[in-house]
Amino acid sequence: MMVLALMGALAIMFQTIAAEARGAPETFADLAEKVSPAVVNITTTTVVEASTNQQPIVPEGSPFEDFFRDFMDRNGPGGQAPRRSQALGSGFVISEDGYIVTNNHVIEGADEIEIEFFEGFTLPAKLVGTDPKTDIAVLKVESDKPLAYVPFGDSDVARVGDWVMAMGNPLGQGFSVSAGIVSQRGRALSGAYDDYIQTDAAINRGNSGGPLFNMDGQVIGVNTAILSPNGGSIGIGFSMASNVVSKVVDQLKEYGETRRGWLGVRIQRVTDDVAEAMGLEEVKGALVTDVPDGPSKDAGIESGDVILSFDGKDVADDRALVRTVGETEVGKAVRVVVFRDGKTKTLMVTLGRREEAENVAFPVDGEGMTPQAPETVQMLGLTLQPLDDMLREELGVSAGTTGLAVVEVDEASEAFTKGLRAGDVITEAGQQKLASLSDLEARVTEAQEAGRKTVLLLVRRAGEPRFVALGVGE
Repeated sequence: MMVLALMGALAIMFQTIAAEARGAPETFADLAEKVSPAVVNITTTTVVEASTNQQPIVPEGSPFEDFFRDFMDRNGPGGQAPRRSQALGSGFVISEDGYIVTNNHVIEGADEIEIEFFEGFTLPAKLVGTDPKTDIAVLKVESDKPLAYVPFGDSDVARVGDWVMAMGNPLGQGFSVSAGIVSQRGRALSGAYDDYIQTDAAINRGNSGGPLFNMDGQVIGVNTAILSPNGGSIGIGFSMASNVVSKVVDQLKEYGETRRGWLGVRIQRVTDDVAEAMGLEEVKGALVTDVPDGPSKDAGIESGDVILSFDGKDVADDRALVRTVGETEVGKAVRVVVFRDGKTKTLMVTLGRREEAENVAFPVDGEGMTPQAPETVQMLGLTLQPLDDMLREELGVSAGTTGLAVVEVDEASEAFTKGLRAGDVITEAGQQKLASLSDLEARVTEAQEAGRKTVLLLVRRAGEPRFVALGVGE
């Protein structure tokens, strides 16, 4: 009886697995037919201003004198007449009342935007708002009848290997379908908020702004970029994940602009050597390099803290923190857990708005300490000299800042490999401020006595801070 019961349980388990697993679809035709009415072609028109170049100089009596005079007369006294330039892209309808999503680069600078629908009719569109950081734009058309639309899906549940289908207007050829799989998740190209789905579904110029569908007909990505040596698809395309896009779209529809949370810190990735130097058990979190006036400074976050948790979510790395903070409501009070001096500390931070703070300068903090008389020493592959007024002025360092100027770097040293160069300023070692060469020597000795292999330095270059861990072997 027990054997029969076990066999029955196994049979049920295998049936469940088989039901959950999806094989290759026999056809994408049903899916394409279902979603096509919501996919649109976008044509933008831009007026290119007349050339202001002066008329060519032609010698009097030259046989070309009459030719150039006639040419310039036809094109106006200023040279060439204004002309209209057109560009093509893709998009998709997200509501029956006419909201459309596309890429910002598809409509950027356009004077006119025209939407062509699958059924063949066209409507003019107005720009609702754009977000260059995620390359997303929202448009609006007015229609006498409800429009077919498609919903956003949950991009976080998309798995590598899942089937996907892309639709759009590749190379201006009109409505077109391509299919493939999710090749990878969480790709970053260049933006702070990047979360791209990589796919091998064919994406070409003109596909920009079009949807990437899952097999349920939900949009899980907006086709944005390709990696190609020749400008055509080689099977490496990138779609901005829908869970990023949907939040941006909601804000653009409500406010006409984005309103991202702002923590008010400069951060960098925690590397293996940085974690070792700080005594972290795991290589995770975001290392704070600078804290200007703002939410974090008011809450007590300090340079050298490692942010481990934000609003109840573990922080994997610096990029994850940036995305999480940006998606959090402006003005919300959140719990931030930091690692400081070998233990964790919880602080409450009320978030500001990033868009209002982006142009605020990050000052170089100083304690106003008086450095010792100038002298140099060679340590850690560096030739160092305490800052004085002359060096501060030469290196563009704020008055009162203390630290050590890097005079020279041994090109065979670890310091050179990790990017230190002459002109850098080391303001902290072991998360303590430096005023003299002896301070650095003391921090190195402390690290050695504590059994650590590295010492953590805070290095500034043109005011920009970053932490660097250097070996302190005996």
